[in-house]
Amino acid sequence: MTAPARTPIDIAEVVHMLSARADVLARELLPNGRLDGREWRCGSLDGEPGQSLAVHIGGTRPGVWCDFSTGESGDALDLVAAALFGNDKRAAFRWALGWLGIERLDPAALDRRRRQVAAQAAKLDKRDAEAAERKRRTALRFFLEAEAQIAGTAVDLYLKGRAIDLGLLGRQPRALRFHPSLTYKWRPAGGPKSADPDAGRSFPAMVAAIMGPDGQMISLHRTYLVQTGRGYSKAPVKEPKMTLGEFRGGLISLWRGASGKPLRDAPPDDTVVIAEGIENGLSVAVKRPDCRVLAAISLANLANVRLPPQLTNIVIAADNDPAADQVDALNRAAWRLEDEGRSVRIARAPADYKDMNDWLRGIRK
Repeated sequence: MTAPARTPIDIAEVVHMLSARADVLARELLPNGRLDGREWRCGSLDGEPGQSLAVHIGGTRPGVWCDFSTGESGDALDLVAAALFGNDKRAAFRWALGWLGIERLDPAALDRRRRQVAAQAAKLDKRDAEAAERKRRTALRFFLEAEAQIAGTAVDLYLKGRAIDLGLLGRQPRALRFHPSLTYKWRPAGGPKSADPDAGRSFPAMVAAIMGPDGQMISLHRTYLVQTGRGYSKAPVKEPKMTLGEFRGGLISLWRGASGKPLRDAPPDDTVVIAEGIENGLSVAVKRPDCRVLAAISLANLANVRLPPQLTNIVIAADNDPAADQVDALNRAAWRLEDEGRSVRIARAPADYKDMNDWLRGIRK
């Protein structure tokens, strides 16, 4: 009897099937990584613990990965090739056929597998979209619940404890508000809330609106606070700073500079300073109120931000962090902005200070 002819499988189909199982694939190829939101993170393609390499395992880009320390990136099949076969795509393709269990399927069985993968992908896409929308709505609700006037609140006292006096600016940042009580819900990736004894406690919080490129709020940044004497400091919990919702490409508009105009209407001669965190950004604002100041939330997100095309004078306020992956991520963000035709400078506090806020407070390393 003649065996049934095998249906040819092209690379795009294999990539699609691998992407549909990106969660399992990433854990198998990089077993020492850890879950960070919708990403599986580790130190490198060798799989050691760390943050430099990120594999998307959810959302609209499952299987897409980037090693921020080397600049390598690609799709799910590229990940197999880089992790197992020294970037040999042909060997990776053969391995993927076996891993997916489609190496010897007849046409009818392969067609069934294709339909299963398509149905699973559609189900996951719908689930992720619904979860993302729930988080966005919750983030917006928390922000609208918060008090717009922060003078005299825990947020004001917390910032003054960091030598940031918003009274010197004459007006407060619109993106910042005071929430009198937010429940702290941190948990380790895949773990129970009970892993953190503080989970379920409520704290006052500084909340900040994270805006997308279209000017709409996409997520929320929270800094949990606790009273210490007459002032406030970050709450003594595992993660006192957290985001709610997907913030890729988003920014916190901390200060509008001399023009006072929204980011989309900023005049071309604005100097734009982008800091990683809120406190460092506000430290710049109180010293240089003529500049427009933005916070990118994280160094990894700095390479994703999108600015109006008329803004060409950019300063990145960087921490004094010697870690190679941090330096590489910073450089890549600067190069991308330069590729867009912008002038980019990197500014740091003097070498004996960790960051801009420590410099403002006079706290040396």
